[in-house]
Amino acid sequence: MKDVVLLTGAGQIGMAIARRIGYGKKIVVGDKKIENAEAICKIMADAGFDCVPFAADISSRESIRGIIAECHKYGEIAYLVNAAGVSPSQAPVETILKVDLYGTAVLLEEVGKVIKTGGVGVTISSQSGHRMKQLTPEEDELLATTPTEELLRLEILRPENIRDTLHAYQMAKRCNEKRVMFEAVRWGARGARINSISPGIIVTPLAIDEFNGIRGDFYKNMFAKCPAHRPGTADEVANVAELLLSDKGAFITGADFLIDGGATAAYFYGELKPGK
Repeated sequence: MKDVVLLTGAGQIGMAIARRIGYGKKIVVGDKKIENAEAICKIMADAGFDCVPFAADISSRESIRGIIAECHKYGEIAYLVNAAGVSPSQAPVETILKVDLYGTAVLLEEVGKVIKTGGVGVTISSQSGHRMKQLTPEEDELLATTPTEELLRLEILRPENIRDTLHAYQMAKRCNEKRVMFEAVRWGARGARINSISPGIIVTPLAIDEFNGIRGDFYKNMFAKCPAHRPGTADEVANVAELLLSDKGAFITGADFLIDGGATAAYFYGELKPGK
């Protein structure tokens, strides 16, 4: 039996992180499209990693329990890397909330019940959660603590209160950050840790959809006016994830790390500020 890395979301960011921590371990790669999981497993197997693909839909609790059961065939889950999600240009409001918000909350909850003592997880959120208007403390607490099966019935998440797919995405990512804080307390009871990373624009197939979508000009303007003057790479996200998932991050849990080349800083205090 081996320690298991559970990777949900078969994309560039998740793979980059799994390559940093997955040597000598069993890596179970879950994705709604099995062909995506198979493609990532092929790349990693060719580089010497021990991977198995699995069809998993994180918007379904039953499917999440299924991939956890698959992991237990090989050993205890020692690492969670959740990079699953859909972008504002890829899906309607209902799907974004079901996958990015509800699905992430359920995944953190279910893995938190079985994570190995001393285990650690990281979930990929987004800079979008940092740029939206601040919620009230009461609303933040509801996003953090509401039982998962009741989350999508919250007043602030009702369809008539969601303006568009970008707003849905922002709400989902704000919820991710709050759920990580909430779950960190529960994971801590098992001696385990959980954190989130909020990347800016990272060059991946998902991001390329955004570049070519209705907000393409917005992103090009962001690159021009943010301090870094460019988008990021999956390996730059993996640099931070490697710290969080290692013993060097042993005192870090329940935290969110913004990695966006300074775009959020420029949005509030620089050339990206609305109205400039």
